[in-house]
Amino acid sequence: MSNAPSTDAKPQEPESQIGLQEALGSKRNTSHQVKVWDLPTRLFHWLLVATLGVSVYTGLTGGFTEMDIHMTSGGIALALISFRVLWGFLGGHYSRFSSFYPTPKALRAYFKANRPAPGHSPLAGLSIFALLTCIVVQAGTGLFANDDIFTEGPLAHWVTYETSRQLTAIHETNLWVLASLVGLHLGAIAVYELKKGRRLILAMITGKEWHEQPGLSVKDSWQKRLLAIALLAITSACVYAFIYN
Repeated sequence: MSNAPSTDAKPQEPESQIGLQEALGSKRNTSHQVKVWDLPTRLFHWLLVATLGVSVYTGLTGGFTEMDIHMTSGGIALALISFRVLWGFLGGHYSRFSSFYPTPKALRAYFKANRPAPGHSPLAGLSIFALLTCIVVQAGTGLFANDDIFTEGPLAHWVTYETSRQLTAIHETNLWVLASLVGLHLGAIAVYELKKGRRLILAMITGKEWHEQPGLSVKDSWQKRLLAIALLAITSACVYAFIYN
C-alpha cells in the first residue's frame, strides 16, 4: 500500500494571503463582470453629489457670495435632475426607470428572490424616487424663497410675500427631510459594502459589478454619450431660460 501523497489534493493558499484577501474585502464568490452604469449616469451621480454638497454648505454658512453660489448650485441641481428624468427613459438598461420601478409585484419578487442582481433593486428604486422628488422640492422652493434680510430667490417676485414665506418654510424644513434620505442612502450603501460584499461605490466609478450569474452589460457607446451631452445642454438651457428670462 503506497504512502505517496494524493495528487487530487488542492494546493492551499498561504494563511497570510487569505488574511490579506479578507482584510481587503477582495475575496469574491462571484465570477461574472457586468457593465451596469454608463458614463453619463456615473457623471450625473457624482456631479449631483458635488452640487448638493456645495448647496448645503453655502446655504448654512450664508453671506452675499455664498448665497449667490447657493442659488447657482440650485439651478445646476434642477438641470441635472431634469437630465436624469430624460435619461431614465433614454439611457442604458439599468439607468432606465423601468428596470427598477418599485411596483408591488416587483417588490414582492425582490424580497422573495433574496439574491443580488445587477443595477438598482426595486427597494433602491423607492429611495431614488424619494431623493429625486425631495431635491426637486428643495431647489424649486428655493427659487421663490427669501430670508427677510438681503437674499431672495430669482423668482420670488412671481408670488406674494406670504406665499414666498410659506415656500421658504418648506425649503428650510425639506432640507432635513433630504438629509434624512441621504443618510438612509449612505447607510444602505454601507450595509451592502461591509456586510454583503457588493462594491457599489466602486461600481459607480468604473461602471462594473461582479455577480454570481451573468447579466446584461450595457453598451456605453459614443452615440449614447453624445445624446447625453445634447440632453444636458437642452435641460440646462431650459432651466436657465426659466429662471433668468
